[in-house]
Order: sequence, then structure tokens, then C-alpha cells
Amino acid sequence: VKALCTETGEQLMNYELLLQLIINGLIVGTLYGVVAMCFVLIYKSTRVVNFAQGEFLLIGAWTCWAMLVKFELPFYVGFPLTLVFMMVFGVVLQVLVLRPMIGEPIISVIMVTIGLSMFFQGLVSWSFGGYTEAFPTVFETASVKIGGLHIETAYIMSVVVSVVIMIAFYFFFKYSRRGLAMRATAFDQQIAQSLGISVKHVFAASWAISAVVSALAGVVIGMVNGVSSALSFIGIKVFPVVILGGLDSIVGAIVGGLMIGVLENLAEFFDSQWLHFGNMYNIAPFYALVIILMIKPYGLFGTKDIERI
Repeated sequence: VKALCTETGEQLMNYELLLQLIINGLIVGTLYGVVAMCFVLIYKSTRVVNFAQGEFLLIGAWTCWAMLVKFELPFYVGFPLTLVFMMVFGVVLQVLVLRPMIGEPIISVIMVTIGLSMFFQGLVSWSFGGYTEAFPTVFETASVKIGGLHIETAYIMSVVVSVVIMIAFYFFFKYSRRGLAMRATAFDQQIAQSLGISVKHVFAASWAISAVVSALAGVVIGMVNGVSSALSFIGIKVFPVVILGGLDSIVGAIVGGLMIGVLENLAEFFDSQWLHFGNMYNIAPFYALVIILMIKPYGLFGTKDIERI
């Protein structure tokens, strides 16, 4: 009887752990979806895959940390200042580095983003060091208990903010003049120019929005896990998200983010319980990436390119 009770208790603990991981996966998946939307935004407007996206998270998180720790600003002041800084950073980066590349082969621009990724990693390491730094306490309560599950307060904030950003993206692209201009530019840059749309301004706006939203995600993750160079790996991990959802689909970015977030947490659970391969949490999304490319290379919601010869 004692052995049966012990086994039953372990099963209940396993189910609770599984439920906790699924909830965490959905929460982190919303952040993945937001970062993936930044990938999609830049790709839709410029046809460029930004390999420096992860560094946007890293720079935003370190900037906010410096505002709160070095300059001792309250969070409600330092956080908005960080977003303003990242908006200016995105515009300046596009104007000084990427605008001269307009008209060059896409592969050249992609190589520039890879170079920017390496440059920013080195710059951040030189400026802030290679150690993980904890964010100062932002919320009085570190976590809240919902239905028996402990959830980080920062993650609850991230879900709310992510949902707001997703809704804002929807209305921005559907109803605002700038959003419609971005959609027109993504469809055909020459036609957009003939309609009086400034393609240069569209490019600058897309990079600014991408930098701001990525920084927001970086700050949230930094509040939970601390700020370190490992944050930039989120940009690489989001690649399976955009490939799964479709490289040119905002809806696909959201769905892909939720799916990959749950997948990596389920992989961690099954690995800890039965497989014992190790590090499945980080590897599983890239297994999914390979399978997606083999079965459905345009993703669940991506647009197929049909070329007639």
C-alpha cells in the first residue's frame, strides 16, 4: 500500500510538473511570437532576414539594466527611456548601415546583418562584461499562485504586453497609413514608390519597430533569468518559429511561437522523465525546424513563391 501511495504521489507530481511546463511554454511562446513578428516585419518590408535580431534583445535588456542600476532610475522611467533609445537605435542603424545596401543582392545584406550580430556581441561584452547580472526588484511579488501553479510576475506582464502588441500590430497593418505603406512596399517596392510611398522611410520604421519590440522581450526575459550574452540566443531560437509559421505571416509568427514554446517544454519533461538525452529543451526546436523544412518549407501560413519559366 505504501508503495502504491508513493507511486500515485509521483504521478500527481509529474502531472503538476507537466501542467506547469505547458503553461510556461505558452507564456514564453508569446514572447517568441512577438520576436518572430519582428523577423516577419523586417522580412515583409525589406525581404531581408535579420540575423542580428537576438542582439536587439540583448542591447535592450542591458540598456534597461544600466538605466535602473547605473543611473538608479525607477522602472517606470528607465523602461520607457530604453524603448525610446532602441527606436532611435533602430533608425540610426538602418540609415547608416543598411540604407546604403539598398539595391545590392539580398545575400550581401544578410551577410551585413551577420556581421552586425558579431559586432554587437563583442561591443556588449566589452561594455558590460561576460557575467550574468540580475535585474533589480521591479515587482513587490516575484511570483503569483494561479490554480496551484507559481507563475513569475514578469511573465504575467509579458503576456499582457505581448497580447497588446499583437493587437496593435493587427490594427497597425490593417488600418494605419504607415502599416498600409509597409504592406504595399512588401508587395512591390517599385509600385509603392510610384504611389508616392517613401520606401526609405518604410525601411527605417520597420527596423525601429523591430528594435523596440525586441528590447521589450529582452527586458522581460532579463527580469526573470538575468541579463547576459545568452539572451542573444533567443534570436536564433526564434528561427524555427518563423519557419513553422511562415516567414511572411504575422499570424504564423504568433501560432509558431506558441507551438515552439510548448514543444521545448514538453521535450524537457519527456527527457527528464524517460529519454535522458540531455539539453532537449534547446535542441528540440531545431529538430522541428529540420522536419518543417522537409515537409512544409513555406510554413503553416507562409506564401508560396511560384516562378514560371
